[in-house]
Amino acid sequence: MAIDTRFLSKLGIKKFNPGTITGLKSFESESFQPSISPVDGHLIASVSTTSEKEYRKVISTAEKAFLTWRMVPAPKRGEIVRQYGEALRRFKDPLGRLVSYEMGKSLQEGFGEVQEMIDICDFAVGLSRQLYGLTMHSERAHHRMYEQYHPLGIVGVISAFNFPVAVWSWNAMIALICGDVVVWKPSEKTPLCGVACMNIFQDILIENELPEGIVSLINGDYRVGEMMTHDPKVALVSATGSTRMGKIVGAAVASRFGKTLLELGGNNAIIITPEADLKVVLTGAVFGAVGTAGQRCTSTRRLIIHESIYDKVTKALAKAYTQIEIGNPLDAKNHMGPLIDIQAVEQYKKSLKAIENEGGTMLVQGGVLKGRKYASGCYVLPCIAEVQNNFEIVQTETFAPILYVMPYKSLSEAIKMQNDVPQGLSSAIMTNNMREAEQFLSAAGSDCGIANVNIGTSGAEIGGAFGGEKETGGGRESGSDAWKVYMRRQTSTLNWGKDLPLAQGITFNV
Repeated sequence: MAIDTRFLSKLGIKKFNPGTITGLKSFESESFQPSISPVDGHLIASVSTTSEKEYRKVISTAEKAFLTWRMVPAPKRGEIVRQYGEALRRFKDPLGRLVSYEMGKSLQEGFGEVQEMIDICDFAVGLSRQLYGLTMHSERAHHRMYEQYHPLGIVGVISAFNFPVAVWSWNAMIALICGDVVVWKPSEKTPLCGVACMNIFQDILIENELPEGIVSLINGDYRVGEMMTHDPKVALVSATGSTRMGKIVGAAVASRFGKTLLELGGNNAIIITPEADLKVVLTGAVFGAVGTAGQRCTSTRRLIIHESIYDKVTKALAKAYTQIEIGNPLDAKNHMGPLIDIQAVEQYKKSLKAIENEGGTMLVQGGVLKGRKYASGCYVLPCIAEVQNNFEIVQTETFAPILYVMPYKSLSEAIKMQNDVPQGLSSAIMTNNMREAEQFLSAAGSDCGIANVNIGTSGAEIGGAFGGEKETGGGRESGSDAWKVYMRRQTSTLNWGKDLPLAQGITFNV
């Protein structure tokens, strides 16, 4: 199936021509990075990388913009975000296609990711009138105490390739509502998605006569990210990626007493009890393991299945896997597209070898797909391996469609197995038994930031705070009260009396 790339022009991207957006104006860069689609291995375009000099200019521009933006009333900031949401509705088709083509996820998932952007805009608009503080009673007469929240300043966002637009918007839309300005470093594997989102937003800023620098883009590899993590002018760094990357970012920002929001790896499990609905199990497990070719931080990595139904469930899964269509993700009939690049394929192959070396048994065989249809070399088979939870390979996160299965005897044992990994992002139990569900959701249950009943581990709704514990980083973004991380809390006391009584009854006469 030939790929029609005319949708790129709608996003301000000219195929095969260098293009960049690093703020309101483009810089004259001497260095370019290619954006190569894993779908067909073709060069989509080249994007200029940000030099140290250009980075300093971006930060300086952002600092100036913050002085204006922080004084815009929050509901009026919400109006700008609302306009961006409306623009995303108009550009949903071409932007969704770009996400699918540049990253490799299915077209339905590409559209779904843009819909997440629209949803977070809607959420943020409502939030712009709800940045509540607290009031409390003072022990001193004629005094009033209260807490209020103020913007931090520059928020840096480092996003990963697997959600090239949604995760930025989770952070950016909330940060903008809070009065911050945002500097974004997208993944070097999906830079065009960043360019497209910035093109759309810059038009909104121009139409509203707002200053350059409220949102900015920087491009490049980890060295560009290091400029931001070490920069004391960047008040908060929100980073999505691997645990290894998060440890580096966390240490760098902490060394300068900055703030971080870390959303890192997951090793997510579904516990399947004898009272589970098998239809629900299959839908949740297969999509969780195969969706985005297993490249979500919330992808289902492990199935912990009660021994009494173990054979029944694994046989049903194996049959379901025969129905998975793999191919060009822009073809809506395909369920799974490619891995992001050849390096990801190599890691997939190493993981298969590790399963074999540790004594695992393949229930559904994996492998790299070959032929004209898979010419990019990035297409692989989703597979299922019978393993033990303590295998080294099972304890790590492999960004690929490899699903591990293992039996359990008691629910307490299953919960222990679920928790017995370094990561703590998403978890689920499949059961129609209320007591089992409540045990899983209790303090003695899942230790993850996300715990679901009768839905899979993959995906999340905008209204809830998203993030996890342990080596997942502890950060929370998107909904609930996650907005507080983008602001600084201030306790204020106002004395409206004629005297100055001291706290705790202290007297001090002068």
